[in-house]
Amino acid sequence: MGNKRQLSLNVFVYPGGHHEAAWRYEGSDISTLYDIAYYQELAKRAEAAHFDALFFADGPVLADNIRYAPRSRVEPITWLSAIAGVTSHIGLIATASTTYFEPYNLARLFASLDHISKGRAGWNIVTTSAGQAAQNFGLPEHPPHAERYDRGTEFVEVVGKLWDSWEDDAVVADPASGLFADTDKIHAIDHVGKYFRVKGALNTPRIPQGRPVYVQAGSSEDGRSFAARYAEAIFTAHQTLGSAQAFYADIKRRAAVLGRRPEHIKVLPGLSPFIGSTEAEARRLEESFNELIQPEYSLDQLKRMTGLDLAAYDLDGPFPRHLLDLDGRIASASRFQLILDIIERENPTIRQLINRLAGGRGHFVLTGTPELIADQIQLWFENGAADGFNIMPPWLTGGFDIFAAEVVPILVKRGLFRERYEGRTLRDHYGLPRPESRFAGDTRASA
Repeated sequence: MGNKRQLSLNVFVYPGGHHEAAWRYEGSDISTLYDIAYYQELAKRAEAAHFDALFFADGPVLADNIRYAPRSRVEPITWLSAIAGVTSHIGLIATASTTYFEPYNLARLFASLDHISKGRAGWNIVTTSAGQAAQNFGLPEHPPHAERYDRGTEFVEVVGKLWDSWEDDAVVADPASGLFADTDKIHAIDHVGKYFRVKGALNTPRIPQGRPVYVQAGSSEDGRSFAARYAEAIFTAHQTLGSAQAFYADIKRRAAVLGRRPEHIKVLPGLSPFIGSTEAEARRLEESFNELIQPEYSLDQLKRMTGLDLAAYDLDGPFPRHLLDLDGRIASASRFQLILDIIERENPTIRQLINRLAGGRGHFVLTGTPELIADQIQLWFENGAADGFNIMPPWLTGGFDIFAAEVVPILVKRGLFRERYEGRTLRDHYGLPRPESRFAGDTRASA
């Protein structure tokens, strides 16, 4: 491969698949939703296809719409630890909230995952948007958006110090001298900030990757600023090439202004593919999923993203754009703006809009032949819109199996994706440097 730029591909695992009616599809097996062996097998298949990582979403609250879809969660670090035991290369990305964890505990959890996997852990950093989560953690109310990002910034600083608190050669393990650890190379972090007071050091030696890969998924103004400063991979949602190009350029510019190397940030839009041997076959496949949509669920999803309750409206009537509050709090959300763009570009009926959103909650749903899917991936990759993609199978495992069997070989043949792994850690796969402990210079200076 040499130094040629390569696609990064993650498989984004969602219960049953990403289409909201996936669990009702005849090709799905709902009995496997909480069967770790099923996810271990999926991970092994993704590793056989040389994917960069498995990506698990999470949230610390039971979804209100659980009545109509399996939107329950398993704790992803535990789940990925079990997957680590049956794989050797694929990255393992878990979502964890800076609002509802404490830094020391989270630093230990991810350090353990990175040790277990020999350097394959990634942390999808979220601040949690679900307001009802506060009631699960004894808080009187959910912190406002700006405060969550403020806390999140300090949180990332604290866990970074904790992961750095052991230098790489702090463990001596010399039976002859009886010296196990060089305590001059283990550092208290003595953090005192607005939200946290943490003494340190971490009680776990430095991890194989130095620290987990930082992943981020927010596209608001606060989210972009946060991503430009910290993220090494960004999960984002775009419906058009132009929108993706604008986001890509903005993130890379912000990172450069902060002194970061733009190539050390992987922008990875979500892509949910419906694949058929012909375009007509692919369309029929997508339609077979949309026929299983339950409007109560879809309208609830739409209400969350737009603020509009359209339960009493004719689904086949035009979307009532005039009811949208373009100046309200929700209007600043990236998903609201994405939906507004669809409405203005396509003037859909309510049913057409919920069908558009059913496949990926606003992410890019692409329907066609394997060649068409590969063409679009290549177009975005080569034209400043993406460094790769989070593949969001409409259903599991069939939706993934078809992509791996029919699209990946085309990407490999075109020289866009790896034929084999060239490293073992997630940082290796993404082409990211391994950070040195920020305390290492202190030891050298005092030597």
